[in-house]
Amino acid sequence: MRLLWVATKPPHPPTDGGRRLLAESLAALAGAGVSITLVAPAATGAAASLRAACEPRLVATRAGGRVASGLRALAGPEPWALVRHRWPALAREVAALCREREFDWVVAEQLQAFAATAPARERGVPVLLRAQNVESALWRGAAERAGGLARRALAREARRLAAREAKVVAGCELVAALSAGDAAELARLAGAGSRIAVLPAPFPAELPAGGATLAGAPPLVFFGSAGWLPNRDAERWLVGEVWPLLRRRLPGALLHRFGGEPGERSPGIEDHPAPADSSVAFSAGAILLLPIRLASGVRIRILEAWARGIPVVATAAAAAGLEVEDGRELLLAESPDDFATAAERLALQPELGAELTRAGRLRLAADHSPARFAARFLELTTRPPEPR
Repeated sequence: MRLLWVATKPPHPPTDGGRRLLAESLAALAGAGVSITLVAPAATGAAASLRAACEPRLVATRAGGRVASGLRALAGPEPWALVRHRWPALAREVAALCREREFDWVVAEQLQAFAATAPARERGVPVLLRAQNVESALWRGAAERAGGLARRALAREARRLAAREAKVVAGCELVAALSAGDAAELARLAGAGSRIAVLPAPFPAELPAGGATLAGAPPLVFFGSAGWLPNRDAERWLVGEVWPLLRRRLPGALLHRFGGEPGERSPGIEDHPAPADSSVAFSAGAILLLPIRLASGVRIRILEAWARGIPVVATAAAAAGLEVEDGRELLLAESPDDFATAAERLALQPELGAELTRAGRLRLAADHSPARFAARFLELTTRPPEPR
């Protein structure tokens, strides 16, 4: 099978969960003998790291500025989230490749990449949308938490995204969602007749913990992202409400914030850049905190924490899409006091953390095996596309 895979960000370096998901997916399919040509924005060192899994065709691009993209979105019908990632250079590369050779499928990695697949679709190549999340649901949730003009602007973006998701999903031969909940929401948006399947994220069942030890008794880890709504909301809640209480309960703890929002230094918080090698954040003895209140898809960081033997404290929203139970694979927390209590339990009972990660690794092997992902992908794509 020959795939043309289009993404609006390269999988290397895997500085966030979406990039890591793409990297693991390409590796799993390459291991099953699938031939993949990847079209994505260029990044330093990316081509060399990707050649084992695919033929990288990396294009020089630059994301649109937030203000300029916002003004273009206001003046037109397109959602801002798509205007900002509309790169004609990717579509030109897709067109050139389609003139050179034939492909069995073109894969759009997330809604933002769909526009760049147009040259392949015009040649009759069936398109698979891999939906890492439901974009409109995230913006709708953000609108519900906002007020005033921000609420109106976010709600408008959510409506535009919902309309675009409905149109794109209905126009694809196949949509692969990461969870049953996302599949149901996409089906609701697109209506009857869309072919939507659940394709869980692939991830190795076991990886080594980071080599260096993070400071703190215990070290607590949070992955931020100044440009991603759910992580930005989570970071502000963590620093403003959760961390002060947690620090009183665990005075020796240090919070290690990787790739978060720039701002004033806070007592007990150590800031780190987003790591090119995420293992540095998963050092032995650490605890991963996921205070995410806006969520769709699945949290790849939970899968990585299990693989590296690091216990997790998360909201129910952060754990959504995974077959987990509180106290079995992780600890669930919904309030600042819940997070402080859970972190204190793990700090005082290291055997509890070991039990949680053992169960998490079993869940990885059962639901997220790279070999199972590849087999399911091939099963879905070797069926003839349904006529439209």
